[in-house]
Amino acid sequence: MPECPELHLAGRYINEACGGLVFEGGVQRSAVGRGPEVPFSSEAYRVTAVSRGKELRLTLEPLGPGPSQALVFRFGMSGSFRLCEASSPPRHAHLRFFTRESPPRSLCFVDPRRFGTWRLGEEWQPDRGPCVLLEYAAFRENVLTNLEDKAFDKPICEALLNQKYFNGIGNYLRAEILYRAKIPPFEKARTVLEALKHQEQNSSLTLSKKLKLKRDNPDLLELCHTVPMEVVAADKNLFDPSSDSDNYAAFKNWLQCYLVPGMSSLRDRNNRTIWFQGEPGPMAPKGQKSRKKHAHLKADPEAPTPTVTTRASKRRSGGAEKPPEPAVKEEEEKAVPDGSRKGRARGRKKVAAAPTLPEPDVPPVRAKRNRTSARRGRGAAAVV
Repeated sequence: MPECPELHLAGRYINEACGGLVFEGGVQRSAVGRGPEVPFSSEAYRVTAVSRGKELRLTLEPLGPGPSQALVFRFGMSGSFRLCEASSPPRHAHLRFFTRESPPRSLCFVDPRRFGTWRLGEEWQPDRGPCVLLEYAAFRENVLTNLEDKAFDKPICEALLNQKYFNGIGNYLRAEILYRAKIPPFEKARTVLEALKHQEQNSSLTLSKKLKLKRDNPDLLELCHTVPMEVVAADKNLFDPSSDSDNYAAFKNWLQCYLVPGMSSLRDRNNRTIWFQGEPGPMAPKGQKSRKKHAHLKADPEAPTPTVTTRASKRRSGGAEKPPEPAVKEEEEKAVPDGSRKGRARGRKKVAAAPTLPEPDVPPVRAKRNRTSARRGRGAAAVV
């Protein structure tokens, strides 16, 4: 999901790819795009972009007379920009700007999941705070001077998604920030942030002690700035159409917590999954069990099928042996092909037929007496 680093990189991509291009004509909107028609047309104009938190502003500036047009985008879960041949636009291109060249190209806003939107005008959304990436000083002040807000009554993992104070932070960034700060995700936000404020206002601390404190206890608000900067500094522009899977592989290698095997996860009160290590914290939702991320291994099709003990075979063995442990059972059932689990499938009410038991050994004289009794009995029954 695009967060502030990805929107910043998208703006950089637009400015670098389109900086020397001249666009012409109108703006083409798809029938299913989640934004208004763009009432703009010009014989020649340029396109520039700038980002702020989780928003990106595109400006269409005519080279001749006429007013400019600004659009502010939110990328949702899968939005991006691509410059491609106008004759072969990518799928899910919901807004297209055409270049004045031969053959023409088009700058496309692409959004497969259609959660992304745009609106006309240059104003940023008013209820969003300063950008954690580009306006760090204003961002920090906005948080520490408003700690009485009820938004900070919530767990820190939920507060970090509040764009009024943490504009640009999303799901993967909050996991990485809290992991590096060694803060349980369900610790109360105000408790965490008041400690930072107290440390900042404590003039009795020498510079060396402050540096040691920061080293031993990383500053959460600083991490809200430096962690996104790491993504930007890596310069892995996921929106560049020439990029390949190596970019995503590099991004996955950069992650230390989010979706990483061995980490735990819980759903917060907004039903968003938070990844973490260690204890969840005192405000963790009740009734949930922490799930751990495991590496998935593919089954080997050439592996030999293990022998499965059925109920019938247990009876033949006298039932003295203990059943296998549940974990062993599960592994066996997973490995056994379909159709070879007779007597083991859950929910079956039919009981396997009892096997024929061998006759017990008896002395010869007693056996003869038994056969005689049986013949007499059959004869008596016949007379009746």
